[in-house]
Amino acid sequence: MGDVLLTTPAFRAVRWALPDAHLALMAGPAGCAVGRLNPDIDETILYRAPNEDVYFELAQDPGRELAAMETLRGGDFDAAIIFTSYKQSALPAAYLCYLAGIPLRAAGSFEGPGSLLTHRHRYTEALPPRHESLRGLELTEALGFPIVEPEMVLEPRPEDEEEANDLLGRLGVDRFVLVHPGSSASSRTYPAERYARVVEEMSSRTGLPVIVTGGTGEKDLTRMVAGSSGIPLGGETSLGVFAALVGRAATVVTNNTGATHVASALKTPVVTVFAGTNPPEQWGPWRTPNRLLTNPVPCAPCYKRVCPIGHECLTGIAPATVTGAAMELLGEDAARKNGSQRRAGAAW
Repeated sequence: MGDVLLTTPAFRAVRWALPDAHLALMAGPAGCAVGRLNPDIDETILYRAPNEDVYFELAQDPGRELAAMETLRGGDFDAAIIFTSYKQSALPAAYLCYLAGIPLRAAGSFEGPGSLLTHRHRYTEALPPRHESLRGLELTEALGFPIVEPEMVLEPRPEDEEEANDLLGRLGVDRFVLVHPGSSASSRTYPAERYARVVEEMSSRTGLPVIVTGGTGEKDLTRMVAGSSGIPLGGETSLGVFAALVGRAATVVTNNTGATHVASALKTPVVTVFAGTNPPEQWGPWRTPNRLLTNPVPCAPCYKRVCPIGHECLTGIAPATVTGAAMELLGEDAARKNGSQRRAGAAW
């Protein structure tokens, strides 16, 4: 989900340059869910790429790959722009597009693509790394699409907003804090018992309801983290409703995971408890009020999905530090709103 969200500024650049073009997004299940909430995307095509199957969940099935190729062939596409995140190879997708007969195939690639790509871009890597959202924009700019705005795009549908309204109404909740404790990798997940202390402290110090969200497989996690102080909503929201809730939250507290990027896209203040798995400059919050919490360790960045040596990059961050960061953002948000009200009053 996060990778696709971080590429949405590049989608917008293509859309603004080609307003009448049909733009299709081929991605995995989470990426397609993001695409359906993006007005720049006309069509989503579900494809689970074997080279991204890091947990070996896909059976070896050549028929599945041939069906994906035929889907692309049937779309009669003029061009394919292949976006990859840092360290991913574009060549498997390029080969699929090559077999599908798509005439123009563009991507950034450090590897020699041969004739798999008709337009190869060599990324200019920076130290420290630049933000990942700029990576896709570098590719589209190299292809001739001007950068119009480096903002991520995610727009909940009206029915998502209505469902979020109904949910908050049933809960009797108005202003609230949202905590999203899960992640797709344990190496990027702040310990649940520490999140539980954050929820308890936030509820006690602010008097605000604390909503704890999670996916369908995270019901037990959200109940544990919510305890007696929070409201667990694990498995109870679609991505669209989750995004609508994030957009209404006073602040969000989460890991370096997709929820950080949802908050960035919706301009909601976010505290990100950032593990040592990836460079924070590259994958942290983007263009929204934030607190990025890290505990520097010599093994970072490790790029591991499971920490083999004690998770010090996260266990070294105290719950009080997380709570304090959220309190700072809540105070800044209140000050911004008060300032806006004063300016509106003066104008009136």
